[in-house]
Amino acid sequence: MSTAPSTAPGLSALARPSGGFAMLAVDQREALRAMFAEHQEAPVTDRQITDFKVATVRALTPYASAVLLEKQFALDAVLDAGAVSPGCGLIAAVDHFTADEREFVGRVDIDETVDPAWVREAGGVALKLLVLWRPDEDPAERIAMTKEFVARAREAGLVSILEPVSRAPKDGSPWTPEQWNEGVFAAARELGSLGADLYKAEVPLHGEGDEAAIRRGCAELTDTIDGPWVVLSSGVPHDLFPRAVRLACEEGASGFLAGRAVWRTVVGAEDIPAALQADSVPRLRELGAIVDAAVQGR
Repeated sequence: MSTAPSTAPGLSALARPSGGFAMLAVDQREALRAMFAEHQEAPVTDRQITDFKVATVRALTPYASAVLLEKQFALDAVLDAGAVSPGCGLIAAVDHFTADEREFVGRVDIDETVDPAWVREAGGVALKLLVLWRPDEDPAERIAMTKEFVARAREAGLVSILEPVSRAPKDGSPWTPEQWNEGVFAAARELGSLGADLYKAEVPLHGEGDEAAIRRGCAELTDTIDGPWVVLSSGVPHDLFPRAVRLACEEGASGFLAGRAVWRTVVGAEDIPAALQADSVPRLRELGAIVDAAVQGR
């Protein structure tokens, strides 16, 4: 892979005028199917998932600084529908998920079917890769995959967004919340200085409990990660995510790239477009205002 300096259009293509990031994730796959299955007895079809994603992108991207999509269910359909609002940066997921007996995402590889050059030609400005950090797996493989991902994005002139997540040991041994939390920091120490343009991190303590402890965790991530970082919403209780975004940004984060915290409550609604307007649009606007206030107040 090329080691030339990045020619990416820059993070400003993903940011709000404030410089903060209020980015929408709509790249969930089998996890989204499972969410719909909680609300219906009939099998959840691929078309149902795709239609939800197109409707969500159409309703919410006027209020998002960027949107993250995956090729399996969404990218082509969203582009064909012209659903991304002008001014909202397009991010393509390049992670291929393999399930196992315990997890929807048991293994991650770079998806060879997603061509970075095609993403750029289609109007995309960034690529995203999920990386599983497990304490009992050799770090060499995930480090090598991260470096390859960063090089591919750079070669294509795209921003690279890295999303390491702390996961239980592959051997199924016990995994406590404290061990999960330490994994968030261990992943940042291992992968946070490998050249990604933007780092997407889990919220320390899942945003629960003592505010001072959450602040300390976010400050540690700021000190560890070599570059800007944002939070994701998975694992954070819905009602606590706005606080988590505020605390993270006040301690050095630059915003969020989140899905469930924005649109989770509308899954299974009888009228999804109406529910998105009533519930998700105000939520996303609130989160964007929190980011603006925090980053402008520095």
